[in-house]
Amino acid sequence: MKSIKRRLTFHFSFQFIAIIACVCCVLFCALMFLAYYLSKQDIKRDLPSGSLSVLTGDTTVEGGKATVSDDLAKQLKQEGLWYQVLNKQGKVIGEINSPKDLPKHYGLSELLEMDKTKKFKDYNVVTELDTFLTTPTYYILGYKSDLKDQLYAMYANYNKEGVPPKSDIPLIKKALKEKNASLQILNDKGDILASIRMSKEKTSYDPLEIISRKIEQDKYDSTATVFHDSKKKISWIFYTPNNHHSITDESIIRKAWMISIIVAVSVLIATIAFSIWNAFRYGGPLLLFTSWLGRMGSGNYSEVLTEKERKRVFRKNGKVRFQYRLYSEVITAFYEMAEQLSLAEKERKQLETTREEWMTGISHDLRTPLSTIQGYGHMLESGHYNWNEEELKEIGQTLRDKSEYMVELVEDFSLAFKLKNNVVVLETKKVDVHQLLQHIVLKFVNDRTIENVHFSYVPAHLQPFTQADPRWFERMLDNLIFNAIKHNPKNTTITISTVIKSDRVLITIQDDGIGMDEETQKNLFDRYYRGTNTTEKTEGAGLGMSIAKAICELHKGHIEVRSTLHEGTAIILHLPLSVDQQPD
Repeated sequence: MKSIKRRLTFHFSFQFIAIIACVCCVLFCALMFLAYYLSKQDIKRDLPSGSLSVLTGDTTVEGGKATVSDDLAKQLKQEGLWYQVLNKQGKVIGEINSPKDLPKHYGLSELLEMDKTKKFKDYNVVTELDTFLTTPTYYILGYKSDLKDQLYAMYANYNKEGVPPKSDIPLIKKALKEKNASLQILNDKGDILASIRMSKEKTSYDPLEIISRKIEQDKYDSTATVFHDSKKKISWIFYTPNNHHSITDESIIRKAWMISIIVAVSVLIATIAFSIWNAFRYGGPLLLFTSWLGRMGSGNYSEVLTEKERKRVFRKNGKVRFQYRLYSEVITAFYEMAEQLSLAEKERKQLETTREEWMTGISHDLRTPLSTIQGYGHMLESGHYNWNEEELKEIGQTLRDKSEYMVELVEDFSLAFKLKNNVVVLETKKVDVHQLLQHIVLKFVNDRTIENVHFSYVPAHLQPFTQADPRWFERMLDNLIFNAIKHNPKNTTITISTVIKSDRVLITIQDDGIGMDEETQKNLFDRYYRGTNTTEKTEGAGLGMSIAKAICELHKGHIEVRSTLHEGTAIILHLPLSVDQQPD
């Protein structure tokens, strides 16, 4: 027992440390991913300006010279971008991939024009002024792209009446094909008036969709270039392939990793210290539960806690002490479990008694037909009687009826065993409940062996469907209807009706017979329960209702019983409707 206590204490401490460590690792990875994702999204919103923000963060100015990391410089060259850093006099103090036609010193007019037009010579530029340092620094990121000008020329040539005439469409297609571009023309409401070299699945745009495409270009496979005619309230949108790639800041990521490692180590040390404290703080109750389980394992359910243990757990006023308050629900559950185990022991003994009574009933059911068969066998074997043809026919009929009854009895025993051990496999399909019930009711109506019993079928207004195995479904209904016939007097009326309620169909077998008392209702579906009446009319092993209930549960349903003595009985089957009939 001491070794078990030591293992529990060790395992509790180890598991607690492992859980905290895993939580910290997951949180750490999540935060790193979030930071990386946000930085990527910031770049993707507008590639040039997003790249410039990364470059300015990585640029180091020392001794009047600006430098960036080799990785960023390499990515700039791959993208065909150039980058310059200017001091407050307009002198270039650092540059990457700069074309030869760029100056080494910028004048005031050049900088003002660049800031206004966002262009310099044949280049498009993005600029940023950094006044955080003592000396102001000006950053310029440029790239050569005359595609926008070419598209504008196309817009200017063909935008005569807003939408180009049909005669110009072939020329526009040819020009777009050369630039691997496509065109959409929209009115002021966002409706697409024309689409050239583009799918026509979409018929209109929301206003913010176009703004989003212009700002967050890197989210899409194509770049949208918009030319808007405010007078005609017509917009031409050119789509060209988006060939840019994002620029990442390796140095920032490395710094973030270093900071994250320091934080992770600090958290780990705190976790270990906290876990050791928890091992002593909460290990005591677990050791108490170990002694508790030991007593329960030996079958001593009545003594949940010893007197000494009760004083450790409970105060004088009956409340749980602070140290054990976390486990108050567990303590309550143990008391409930002990009570249930005691009750289960009593039920087991009662079950053994009931099983013996059931086996006695089975012996009686088999003995009665066997006695008849044995008696006729002796009479036929003795040769003392001269049987005429009619008497022999009657004897044969009796022997066949008794043997068939025995076969059915054995089949019921076998089926009850299979249902109990879940070895019955249903072959379900979508069935029409009304059609199936109508077939079953007609079978009983046309059965000439059933006399002085009236049948009625009342279907629901809607036609219900369910997933069922027709063969087992019919067996279930047969057992319930036979039970209503067998245990009621003559001239009993049996009504089978259906009602749809929410996602279920309710099938009711109602009779106006003798009804049942509470004890019979309680044990009606117990496979080990059998009534005391063993007359010829009620012969059987008491398995029919148990089999019906098991089949119903295999169909994901349940059975409800409502009965009043001398007023009749209602057996209600609750079965799920087919999926396509269930409410959303």
